[in-house]
Amino acid sequence: MVEIAEKEGATALAHGCTGRGNDQVRFDITLGSLAPDRKILAPVREWEMTREEEIAYAKAKGIPVSNAAKKYSIDASVWGRAIECGLLEDASQAPPEDAYEWTVSGEKAPNTPEIVTLQFEAGVPVAVNGKAMLPLELIEEMNKIAGKNGVGRIDHIEDRLVGIKSREVYECPAATVILEAHKDLEKMVMTRHQVLFKQQVDAEWVFLAYAGLWVDPLKDDLDAFINKSQENVTGEVKLKLYKGSMQVIGRSSPNSLYDKNLANYNIKTSFNQSYSEGFIQLWGLQTRMYNVLKKKSKKTVERKSKPN
Repeated sequence: MVEIAEKEGATALAHGCTGRGNDQVRFDITLGSLAPDRKILAPVREWEMTREEEIAYAKAKGIPVSNAAKKYSIDASVWGRAIECGLLEDASQAPPEDAYEWTVSGEKAPNTPEIVTLQFEAGVPVAVNGKAMLPLELIEEMNKIAGKNGVGRIDHIEDRLVGIKSREVYECPAATVILEAHKDLEKMVMTRHQVLFKQQVDAEWVFLAYAGLWVDPLKDDLDAFINKSQENVTGEVKLKLYKGSMQVIGRSSPNSLYDKNLANYNIKTSFNQSYSEGFIQLWGLQTRMYNVLKKKSKKTVERKSKPN
């Protein structure tokens, strides 16, 4: 948006956010950071338009509004579809089926499970069921596959940055499957320490994206760690999709740290089991010390509380 504005010589940048949601934060911070010399216009926020007034304005200007958008507030990209407002504002009631477009209900999903294999190279999904695809094509394909199996619906209460709690409904079939498969493959090729630390990094990265700090330098720093961590995340993950549920049922990688000979209880291996005893003694040392002292302290209190 900023690149086009600079190319066209535009003096202002406009978006259609209200003053109640999160998107206004993302637009304003990012546009203000990338184009500080241009004015930011938010007519819906500035005019304090209601949803009905927005629809009427769009109609008057010849801007098409879908039937679903007339009933709900909808934002969508290839990665997901967010639905709110309208009947969804009653958080005690299930979302009406007409709010969904990308996914079917579990009841209407096929009666037989569908097995899907995702292939990753350096953390990036590159193939579905053995067929190589470009990222956009792969996401669109997984949206279809997961959506027809009822996978990818989310209904939750969200805390907006402006302090308002809102009921949000999402459809993200491809994202749900890809992220779960990716996380499972990471656990196979990363050390325990990498996995645990990356969980913290991921949480912070998600917050920055959610909170409109996409161009904050911390995100660049986190990107550097994430990109480095993905060097060995190559392999395949097999998933079973069935009536709204998703389950990883297999995984393999040339960089796997999993050794079935070490994990197998019935095969003699190079793993010396006697080492475990010493490790356990050291691992639980402070826990045992704490409980011994706790027991002594309890006896002391009991003794002092007894009458002379």
